[in-house]
Amino acid sequence: MEKMTIFCNFASMYQENIHKGFSMAIAWLVLLSTITFTLEKHFCGDVLIDTAIFSKAESCCNLEVLAMAEKKSCCKEEVEVIRGQDSLKKAIFEDLHNDQQIVLVTFYYSYYNLFEGLPVQFIPHKNYSPPLLVTDIQILDQVFII
Repeated sequence: MEKMTIFCNFASMYQENIHKGFSMAIAWLVLLSTITFTLEKHFCGDVLIDTAIFSKAESCCNLEVLAMAEKKSCCKEEVEVIRGQDSLKKAIFEDLHNDQQIVLVTFYYSYYNLFEGLPVQFIPHKNYSPPLLVTDIQILDQVFII
């Protein structure tokens, strides 16, 4: 009986952790799809010298090695702006087609009942502690079960 209770507690904890992990994954997906950032690349000739995200790339045109070359032909900077979504659409259940609603409801009910735990059993004597024995009554009365 105790093993069944431990299993039920483990299944419930497992279900909660799956739910939390799935929620966190969806939150990260929404955050990463809506963020906009810039990617800067600095080239000296055809060689990529530095890349930077969210900041300015370091320039190599100040170096003494390249002082002999013409700075105009040497240095080239590329800036890419990667845009995220600007607007998110909130869809409600009624916006879905009838077939999609049926599939969604069937999926929900099949998995909702799959992780349903067993009922918690009431054990009335769980916290009962027997009285302390000062003397062994069976030995005192000389009563033995054969």
